[in-house]
Amino acid sequence: MNVLYTAAATARGGREGEVVSDDGVLDLSLTLPRELGGPGGDHTNPEQLFAAGYAACFHSALKRVAGQQSLDVDGSSITAHVGLGLEGTAFGLAVTLAGAFPALTAEQGTALMDAAHEVCPYSNAIRGNVDVTLTLA
Repeated sequence: MNVLYTAAATARGGREGEVVSDDGVLDLSLTLPRELGGPGGDHTNPEQLFAAGYAACFHSALKRVAGQQSLDVDGSSITAHVGLGLEGTAFGLAVTLAGAFPALTAEQGTALMDAAHEVCPYSNAIRGNVDVTLTLA
């Protein structure tokens, strides 16, 4: 693969620590969510960061595919729901990607989601390892 860009971030303290990108643009405190026994509050967690990255990347892939197919995706959005759970003794993730497409039919939106799922780098990275459900919002 010809690498076009490399991002770097450092985590300290695990789920109750911090993450900082090499350029300092990302500088966040992490807190364990209430659902996992933590205090929750106004700090993020790894699942939210993954959801944000996946939603943004998937939407970019979707816009690219839509452009190739001359489909209008103005006003569209992708929401990623990332669940953390146990599979036996190991932790695993489950993802639902919900697309909203004001200018498309449900059939067009579903086909576009399927096509974007084939080209999105996040989708390709986790394919076969994480259950991903595609749906319309």
